[in-house]
Amino acid sequence: MITGNATAAHMGQEPGTADWRRLWRDAVTDPRELLALLGLEHLADDVLPRLDTGFALRVPRGFVARMRHGDARDPLLLQVLPQAAELDAVPGFGLDAVGDMNARAALGVLHKYQGRALLIATGSCAVNCRYCFRRHFPYAEQTAAANRWHEAIAHLRADTSIDEVILSGGDPLSLSTAKLAELSDALAPLAHLRRLRIHTRLPVVLPERVDREFTAWLKQLPWPVAIVLHANHANELDANAATACARLRETGAQLLNQSVLLRGINDDADTLAELSSRLFDCGVLPYYLHQLDRVAGAAHFAVGDDEARALVNALRERLAGYLVPRLVREIAGEAHKTPL
Repeated sequence: MITGNATAAHMGQEPGTADWRRLWRDAVTDPRELLALLGLEHLADDVLPRLDTGFALRVPRGFVARMRHGDARDPLLLQVLPQAAELDAVPGFGLDAVGDMNARAALGVLHKYQGRALLIATGSCAVNCRYCFRRHFPYAEQTAAANRWHEAIAHLRADTSIDEVILSGGDPLSLSTAKLAELSDALAPLAHLRRLRIHTRLPVVLPERVDREFTAWLKQLPWPVAIVLHANHANELDANAATACARLRETGAQLLNQSVLLRGINDDADTLAELSSRLFDCGVLPYYLHQLDRVAGAAHFAVGDDEARALVNALRERLAGYLVPRLVREIAGEAHKTPL
């Protein structure tokens, strides 16, 4: 196992790839700059919110490069560009859409489902998706990495019914590999743990994060690992993302994808079918298609349940069963995701 003091200098970096930390720091954070990069600067006054939404723009330049120049309806752009509609107060859309605050079991630990505990590993993400269900989450007060994971580990040690740990956030791959190794070293003595799951968007939006140091850490973990990616549109899965997926598969990890059904982005059968096909080309199985979590600021992305069911039925008619994701909604307080 790689210990917590392993460094990039010890493990090396993938030859010919840029350092992901530099690319992280170089992200686009100004909405007007993003529009200008796409030749859409003339739309800024009409599209952007006139007030602060409280949720900043952040998007890696490599992800911007996959957007269509001059297309104000580009599906990747719409996922990250702040819009005036985010300021609309819509009944039924709140700050804690899925009941995270009531599921807190220890510092940075959410315990919603039998046998599984989720660690809020960090509040950082490489990209701020406008539909994010945790866009209002108090990360400053609820991060499992605080105090070198001590409180989170103590909870997991005490509850032997937990056999799967889920790393989430934010995005857990925002942490250095050394910090992740510090966590895995702390988890290793817990004999009741059988699986590790990692939910991450970085291999899609910042594929350089999947470097040699990180894959070496994955290979030496003592548990089977499932990595749940998050891609909503086939255009997100360019050659660099495909390479990152290949590197992850080489570690022995199982790769799954969960998408969110989003109005104007992937709410048609052709788009969803192409996403499933492209995922499989990358060695990733479609897993969940989530109905939008009803978080304040994201109501303009919502698709009705009847329309969502019709889309999944259309997928069943044209795709093999293993390419059809399960349509689900997360309902606060329920013991599992609710199939639709």
